[in-house]
Amino acid sequence: MYTYSQLLLRNFLFAFGFSVCVALVGAVILALQTSEKQSQHQQFLLTLDQQIDLESSEAFAKQLAKFNHYHFISITNNGGKAIVNEQQSPILFADLILASISETKLPKSALTLRYQLAVSDGLAMLRNLTIAVFVLSIIFIVVAASFSIGRYRRLAGKINQQIKRDLAAIISGKENTEEENNDDEIDLPEIQQHLAELKTLIASRITATTLLEKNAYIEPVTKLENRNRFIQFFENADSRSDFGVLAITRCSELQTINQIHGYHEGDAYICKVADIMKHAISRYKGAQVFRLNSSDFATLIPNITLKSAENFATDLTGRFNEYQQASDLDSVAYTGMVYFDNDKPLGELLALADTGISVAQTQKVNSWFSQTDSSILENSSASYGNQNWRQEIDSVIENQRVNLLVQPIKPSSPNNRVYGEVLARFLNSSDDVLPTASFFAMAEKLDKIVAVDRMIIEAVIKEITEKNMQTHFFGINVSARSINDGHFLIWLERRLLRDATIASKLVFEITEHGLQQNIKTSKNFIDMVHRVGARITVERFGVGLTSFKFFRDLKPDFIKMDSTYTRDIDEDKNNQYFLRLMVDLAHRLSISVLAESVESQEEKFMLEKLFIDGCQGFYIGKPKNLSSM
Repeated sequence: MYTYSQLLLRNFLFAFGFSVCVALVGAVILALQTSEKQSQHQQFLLTLDQQIDLESSEAFAKQLAKFNHYHFISITNNGGKAIVNEQQSPILFADLILASISETKLPKSALTLRYQLAVSDGLAMLRNLTIAVFVLSIIFIVVAASFSIGRYRRLAGKINQQIKRDLAAIISGKENTEEENNDDEIDLPEIQQHLAELKTLIASRITATTLLEKNAYIEPVTKLENRNRFIQFFENADSRSDFGVLAITRCSELQTINQIHGYHEGDAYICKVADIMKHAISRYKGAQVFRLNSSDFATLIPNITLKSAENFATDLTGRFNEYQQASDLDSVAYTGMVYFDNDKPLGELLALADTGISVAQTQKVNSWFSQTDSSILENSSASYGNQNWRQEIDSVIENQRVNLLVQPIKPSSPNNRVYGEVLARFLNSSDDVLPTASFFAMAEKLDKIVAVDRMIIEAVIKEITEKNMQTHFFGINVSARSINDGHFLIWLERRLLRDATIASKLVFEITEHGLQQNIKTSKNFIDMVHRVGARITVERFGVGLTSFKFFRDLKPDFIKMDSTYTRDIDEDKNNQYFLRLMVDLAHRLSISVLAESVESQEEKFMLEKLFIDGCQGFYIGKPKNLSSM
């Protein structure tokens, strides 16, 4: 698209070229006329020589030179004497038009003439014609360009208006009426075609953008709006009310379900919780549910007080209890509630709600707690949630309130020696099950995890002794904090030496990440475990991609592949190749390879084809009480 100045320059060059062409054509025509005129002039001279009788040929020659307009003339007598020899000054472009030099003999006057007729008059006429053509062209071009620019601007304005109108129609989903289009309708077929193509392109781009925006703000499992939309919605004062209640609901069993039952069951659990919450808010006008992360949901209930929201929380707990009983879960979810208004920032509200969840988790199963005291945020170590958790953990340890479950690991062949993994469940003072993942997380945070590990080990050894289960092998999870604690290592070695027979039936599971935190203490722990006759499993193997030199030095007995490698292994060719490589390398080092989170017969079959030594998961066997073995 040309600008006005560019259009003028282009047309100026066109006018200049046109004028040059006119000049060249005029020069050719003038040259032909000059040549013809010079031929006619020769006949004129011969006629003049016969008709005019002069006393002297020299006088005749001089008069002849003056009478006619020559560019060049040379007159000589019969004796060769030059009577006249004249030539005009050179004229620009004259050589293009001048005829060749003509020679004429005048018999009566005894003179010889060589001459070229002058073309100055013709050149002046040609110059004037060329200038006139150029000037007229420029005038026409300027006027035409002005009209063209004006028309272009009017046309561009119409196109702009039509695009705006069509874009508004596309966005709103309404078609333009005929009356709206008549005034500014563009009737050029080419423009109409391009506008139609542009309209189609805009519509497709808007559709694609809308789809991308929807995908960016929609969580794929539950189809709820995600954390980004929640923050956008909450911080936009125009889109929400000035006050209400914010509730954060945490799915306490997600990690446990993923680990024991598999990720498909975990997704089903999350979807069920989402459905329960959507039903619970259905009677509150304007209430919305968002999924903030893998385990947390946020519920915004506008125009309601914290006291009135207790009915919502109680109803939610009742629905969770029904789902728990039907699904054989230890718990479903816990809720923390906080009142919001325009004066409270979102970060503070989320922190208060999180504290409410911590308190709720130490009470009844699937319970809720309304957090009203914002001053607890000033000292997190003294918060109600931490205080309650500290008391509950101390009470659990002191009263040994722990239930032991075991999930079997099935060997791929009778010659493979594997074990069952012990899973701990903790009870509060009301004999309600505390959320396992939260219990371990808070025990780690409050520096109680070593005491918890000791309690679990003592409970397992006691159960094996009392139930006379020395023929079975049991795996016990140990935290990274414990294996780096010198006092714990001394206590564990003495405790295992006291019951050497039972020690030989124990397998201690440590995460790959936990072993990497301190290589020296990890090696000391593994050496001690081997000295007393127990074994070691490195679980969640493959996340850190630790080198096999590291394991060759530590000499574990088992590695348990992380669930990300075993999930859908029957369809994932890359994981099949990687797992086969890991099995080959591990077997060269006399390390047995186990797979967790096996959820289907197809996965089990593929893992056995890859020579996995044992499989664990929901398809293999559900956890059951240790005492029932």
